[in-house]
This record gives sequence, structure tokens and C-alpha cells, in this order.
Amino acid sequence: MRVLLKPYLRADLPLPAVEEALASPIHEHRLAILCLLADRAARALKPRTANAAELAAIYELYLRNTQYIDNWDLVDCSAPQVVGGQLLELPRDPLYKLIASSNLWERRIALVATYQLIRAGETDDTFALAALVLDDQEDLIHKASGWMLREAGKHTAPDELLAFLDTHAPRMPRTMLRYSLERLPAATRKHYLSLPRG
Repeated sequence: MRVLLKPYLRADLPLPAVEEALASPIHEHRLAILCLLADRAARALKPRTANAAELAAIYELYLRNTQYIDNWDLVDCSAPQVVGGQLLELPRDPLYKLIASSNLWERRIALVATYQLIRAGETDDTFALAALVLDDQEDLIHKASGWMLREAGKHTAPDELLAFLDTHAPRMPRTMLRYSLERLPAATRKHYLSLPRG
């Protein structure tokens, strides 16, 4: 997909046309559009090409069209750059609105968007959002929250990850727990996995 998209990455197609294309019933069309939007948002973030108005327009388009962002790959290829990128310098309230949604994919957007924040050294929202989905019924939310916890621990907040696990490990869905532990030493993983559930 990315090879096919390469000629279009710098084309900066008009956003109304991009938005229309995002409504395609074909999954791969939507994936292509979201990859283009993610690349465009990432360029709008870079110091040499920074464009706050462009990033805001992409972000607003994205949130208007979450009904078309309806699979894990569509979320994961785009949420960090588009949503996380827009919120780097802004209040994070939209993440908490998304995490409270009845829509699985909007909840996943909230979690995966924090990858951009993690890479900027900001992990508070990752831990806060993960705590809000401890009782979520969807395995794809367990995977996303565990993945973001792992990344937070790996990149900038190893002590905060251990503190989170000390508080929540017995309650964490098994998938979330296993994902969050992947980069920890074997003895540490064994400790948390052996804690009584409840």
C-alpha cells in the first residue's frame, strides 16, 4: 500500500476530495486515504514545514469521519499522527471524550493517539486512559492499552509503568497485562503474571 501511495504523498490533494474518498465502502481505499492523511499530518508537525492550520483541518476531518475508521489497521496507521499530533500542544479533553464512546474504534483512537505523546515524553494520558478501560469488554482495546503501556514504559516512564502494574495488574485483562509486560525482565513478568486475579 505504501509503495503504491508514494507518488501521492506530496500531492496535498484538496481536503474535501480526500474526505469524500474516505467514505469509500472499500477498506483498502480508506486505508490509503488514512495513510495519506497521516503522512500529511506528520509533515505539518515538522519544524521546517510546520502548519498548524493544516494539522487542525486534518484533525477535524478525521473526527468528523470516525464512522469510516472501523478497523484496527485504519486506526493504528493514522491516530498517532492526526489526533496525537494535533493534541501535543493542546488540552487532552478530546481523548477522554473518545475513550468514553460506545464505539470500539473511537476508544482505540484515544489509546493509540497517545503514541505520539509518548514519543514526546508525555505519558500521563496513556496511564490515565488505560485505567479507564480496565473493564472494557473488547480484546482490541485490551491490546491497544497494553501496547501503549508497554511503549510508555519502554520510552520514558519505566517507573510509572511498574507503579501502574502494582496498582492494577490483578484487575487488568490478561491480554492487556501480557502486552504491557513484553519489554520487562523475565522475573518481573513472572511476578505480575502470578498475582492473584480479582
